[in-house]
Amino acid sequence: MAEDKRYLIRTYGCQMNEHDSEKLAGVLEGEGYQATEELEEADVIILNTCCVRENAELKVYGKVGQLKRLKEENPDLIIGICGCMMQQEEVVKEIKQKYRHVDIVFGTHNIHHFPELLAQAKEQNNPLVQVWDENTELIPDMPVQRTDDHRAWVTIIYGCNNFCTYCIVPYVRGREKSRPLDDIVREVKKLANDGVKEVTLLGQNVNSYGNDFEQETDFADLLTALNEIKGLARIRFMTSHPKDCSDRLIDAVANLDKVCNHFHLPVQAGSNKVLRDMNRNYTREEYISLIEKVRAKNPDASISTDVIVGFPGETEEDFQDTLDLFEQVKYDMAYNFMYSKRTGTPAAQKEDQVPEEVKKDRLQRLIELQKGISMEKNKPYKGKTVEVLVEGESKNNPDTLTGRTTANKIVIFEGDSDLTGQLVNVKINKVQSWTLYGKIVD
Repeated sequence: MAEDKRYLIRTYGCQMNEHDSEKLAGVLEGEGYQATEELEEADVIILNTCCVRENAELKVYGKVGQLKRLKEENPDLIIGICGCMMQQEEVVKEIKQKYRHVDIVFGTHNIHHFPELLAQAKEQNNPLVQVWDENTELIPDMPVQRTDDHRAWVTIIYGCNNFCTYCIVPYVRGREKSRPLDDIVREVKKLANDGVKEVTLLGQNVNSYGNDFEQETDFADLLTALNEIKGLARIRFMTSHPKDCSDRLIDAVANLDKVCNHFHLPVQAGSNKVLRDMNRNYTREEYISLIEKVRAKNPDASISTDVIVGFPGETEEDFQDTLDLFEQVKYDMAYNFMYSKRTGTPAAQKEDQVPEEVKKDRLQRLIELQKGISMEKNKPYKGKTVEVLVEGESKNNPDTLTGRTTANKIVIFEGDSDLTGQLVNVKINKVQSWTLYGKIVD
């Protein structure tokens, strides 16, 4: 056991990476390490990386370079890098050549080997590099050190089979592998017994859950089983691929009382030409039909999306199709990104790359449009009373609390921090594009 030893984990990327970091923290806590936020105090530093966007990679390289001084001052310091970036051969090669102060390098498929790698790193000075191209088996259960007592992430499916032409994820996370339904139910029951009120089911495409099973079990079946768990108040999920959003899933969200009435359906583009070039496997018309079906079954559901502007070959006309789609669908929220070239993907090899200044201009125009739409969608909340799961103190004002509705609306209100983890009723008295403000009522 590591007495009086401390660790620090820096996480880049999505919720899957955040959950992986909770597993790494669980291992270190089990070894007797305590968490710290100070680099100079840490005996183990782990960088859990993302490769979806270039910006995240640049941040990682910058941070690795900064750690060299700490290693020189403390030769016993163990520095590890893991995650999606490490599944790229050229990245691992660069780490080995330029950053020799790194002790451990491992990937997404062998995260469960971290305890052995950590033990070996304590005994030898040579860098340890262990990156698997693929893992045919499910990653075994690992201890988890959660960052939140009342909310938890639960991975239900690993990998992705879709191969969108801009995305590196299938190459670094591998093919889809669903966890057994009984294992997930068992995990969520334990979380509920431990006081967790809300779980978020994670996967690169949760809608594909069960497609790799021999028996007929799908995502709607999983939601139905989890809805029966006592003590659990809310079930969220992300991310959903529109092409796999079934009628059974739409019905489940509408009919199961614990499943939050929020759909995150990444459209990525409003132009059929761009959607085809992206290999999204649906048309603009099919996507709009899906949205209409969701709203017919659950008119109170909020809908959010992801969009990439400036995909190679995107013309102004194509971009206008995206703007028009936003006007037609009227999303509650949208996460908008400029296209970022990822080495190893088909889109990165296309010659008709969109200039950076054009991408920035289109991104800003889309953000401004969505800001107005979000405000329009939030206005009807004024004067309404909504149920909020209290998440804790607001980041911008510690004198107020923050929480979310089942429709994933962020709500700010005054209250005691002892309310964290509880469900409260809040009457909304002010709305903005991204936030609702209110007062607790009985």
